[in-house]
Amino acid sequence: MATVRSALTAWLGRPLASFHLVLAVCGLLTVLGLVMVLSASAVISLNRDGSSAYTVFRKQVIYVLAGLVLFWIGLRIPLRRIRALSPAGLGLAVLMLVLVLTPLGSAINGTKGWFTFGPISFQPVETAKVALALWGAHILVVKRAVLHQYRHLLVPVVPAALVMFALVMLQPDLGGTITLGVVLIALLWFAGAPMRLFGALALGALAGVVVLAIGTDYRLSRVLAFLSPEDDPAGAAYQATQAMYALADGGLFGKGLGQGPSKWQYLPNVDNDFIFALIGEELGFLGCLLVLGLFAALAITGMRIATRNIDPWIRMVAATLTVWLVAQAAINIGYVVGLLPVTGITLPLISSGGTSVVITMLVFGILANCARHEPEAVAALRSQGPGRFGRLMRLPAPDPYQPPKRKTRRPQGGTRR
Repeated sequence: MATVRSALTAWLGRPLASFHLVLAVCGLLTVLGLVMVLSASAVISLNRDGSSAYTVFRKQVIYVLAGLVLFWIGLRIPLRRIRALSPAGLGLAVLMLVLVLTPLGSAINGTKGWFTFGPISFQPVETAKVALALWGAHILVVKRAVLHQYRHLLVPVVPAALVMFALVMLQPDLGGTITLGVVLIALLWFAGAPMRLFGALALGALAGVVVLAIGTDYRLSRVLAFLSPEDDPAGAAYQATQAMYALADGGLFGKGLGQGPSKWQYLPNVDNDFIFALIGEELGFLGCLLVLGLFAALAITGMRIATRNIDPWIRMVAATLTVWLVAQAAINIGYVVGLLPVTGITLPLISSGGTSVVITMLVFGILANCARHEPEAVAALRSQGPGRFGRLMRLPAPDPYQPPKRKTRRPQGGTRR
């Protein structure tokens, strides 16, 4: 045991340990997601297409391949350029949130939050989360010397976020609003905002969730079903009830991959919102522990990257992106196991879905880029070369952190003679 502990400590002390951990977690989640989407969607594909059991799975593979391209882009572009482009990215994200509410947007499942181009659909709220994280960190770092004043802490980050919240609520998209709120809270937390501010934000967030919940009949029925699932087990509480049955049927080792009966129309959206229930049914409690362990590893690795960096913008970006992904996973798992009302938030990299998978892989690419900017990693990459993976991916050597130059003030008044 002591030998294993010492070997693990020595490995974690290597300059690129964080970078390799991000790659490992991303790769394992992606592979697990593809396997479970194939298992979950075979029945759905046969019912829709009638001739092939791989229709949904083929789309998922295409999305993953597109996500790998964005992963490489997020990994290869210098972080200083990403930071410089963050204001333009935020403006583009807000513009897309506006356009999706016009006739250019499409409604899916009662939410007008999609652009549809033939068989391909795109959800702009996912890009808005990344844009808010990158731009918000940029603004808060630029103003960090005056963040003790509320007007500098809140403006312009909070007003911009509120505009995005309003646009997403008009769709209406409860899950997107909640995850955008997670990004904002993480930014303010890592900027050092006082605790009383989070109390006010919590009240505002609760009011927004209540408005969205009672604004449509199906969301209101979900909340009521969560509060008293026994009142309508065959109606509004049907999904949550079937998810619990699936988890219970799995036991410790599960029924075996591909052998879960819940996907035979017993559990709706099993390939998307409720894929964690199928993991529990087919892979058992051990499969659920694997998923929880991977997201726990992501949380530890992301915070390790944040604490080991010197650049304050990289620190805030790494921490905020990590909190967003882990919180989204926690919300999804929470409502599958009955701890939260159903909100329609996907399980990152595991649930089927185009925009979510592609943008999540972009976020992992940015996190891996942040890991390569740890001081020890920068020194190793610049002195020893990019390594086999870096040469294969054509990754440039990261630049050492250069603190911003302080402006020198000229003394006022004339000089004495």
